[in-house]
Amino acid sequence: MTATIREARTRGKRVRLDKPELLAPAGSLEKLKFAVHYGADAVYIGGQKYGLRSNADNFTLDEMREAVEFASRYGAKVFVATNIYAHNEDIEGLEDYLMGLQEVGIAAIIAADPIIMETARRVAPKLEVHVSTQQSTMNWRAVQFWKELGIERVVLAREASMDEIDEIKRHVDVEIEAFIHGAMCSSYSGRCVLSNHFTDRDSNRGGCSQSCRWKYDLYAKGVPLSSPLAAGLPLFNEMDDPFTMGSKDLSMIEHIADMIESGVDSFKIEGRMKSIHYVATVVNSYRQAIDAYFADPEHYTLNPLWRDEILKAANRPLNTGFFYEAPDHEDHIYEPEEKASGFDFIGLVVGYEADTGFALIEQRNYFKPGQEVEFFGPNGTHFKQKITEIRDEGGSLLDAARHPLQLIKLAVNHPVNKWDMMRKITLR
Repeated sequence: MTATIREARTRGKRVRLDKPELLAPAGSLEKLKFAVHYGADAVYIGGQKYGLRSNADNFTLDEMREAVEFASRYGAKVFVATNIYAHNEDIEGLEDYLMGLQEVGIAAIIAADPIIMETARRVAPKLEVHVSTQQSTMNWRAVQFWKELGIERVVLAREASMDEIDEIKRHVDVEIEAFIHGAMCSSYSGRCVLSNHFTDRDSNRGGCSQSCRWKYDLYAKGVPLSSPLAAGLPLFNEMDDPFTMGSKDLSMIEHIADMIESGVDSFKIEGRMKSIHYVATVVNSYRQAIDAYFADPEHYTLNPLWRDEILKAANRPLNTGFFYEAPDHEDHIYEPEEKASGFDFIGLVVGYEADTGFALIEQRNYFKPGQEVEFFGPNGTHFKQKITEIRDEGGSLLDAARHPLQLIKLAVNHPVNKWDMMRKITLR
């Protein structure tokens, strides 16, 4: 691949002529299919070994083969995270695993450990090697170092700023990937051992228990062992909220023009453990924003709908990470935050009868007549309506959609398309 950015100038403004890649997470084959249908150019997944999300529904080699075949039909690529820091016992089987990834058609691995990179170069040369964000790369000399080793792409640390990205792109001609959305680590690009200490689960080998997001109470040390308060003197009142130390989530939807004009080659969304609704909603919003920019760079403006859609998938308050300034105490969550109204994915459109106005829906969650629902999809579908009645495939009336994956018929107020989703608001 080449990292050269094709540019033009419109009234003195630098305008890119090539779209950046939109890279989406997929914790399962189903999520991968949604990510591709909703606009991802590439998808990153985890395998049964060497990844940092051991609790995700990670892919077998056969599932990877199916994922590659599906993605290829839509012009998308599949990357595999192999981004653990390997211990000696992890090395056995590495060569066979990497050769297996190459054989099933994986486009690239995302790696942090030099031995995994070197082994891929030696035994699976068709695999591109992308340096993981776990390497905490933030300066152009480090990027140059990786380029000289033959690395095709560097995933920057989440701590890299816009100014640092600009300098990197001016000095080094290699692909740059940056996170634009998702959870942020309270430590330094994942360099954390809280999980190891509290639960004996190694965060750098795929076992992070997200200890920073637990709820804590504070105690003073130094109380004599004979005291009933030997465990520590409480520094809180019974009515106080527990203390947490998680960070706010990253979102650059309001600054997508800045990201494009920075020259970043791949826009990465975090969230292999997230839901189908999260993946589809977030990918769809960024896809529309990127396409709108390239349709008319000079007059590009943010559509408030994209921001509103992002908020419907948000688990935590959002910020812009390190892109514009270093986060401070306002960017961490030290006490219970006000939860936004959540949305549940309740149905998938699998067919539509234009002559009758009925949609065939695959049930994904409970719903019933009288509830207000919202339809959205990758082809511009977006409307709300109240459910008037529900029928089964045979036309019999139902009092509710109760059964997982049941096919039902629903009268819809506007045309819908296959792969459109139906959701309902859920107060948290």
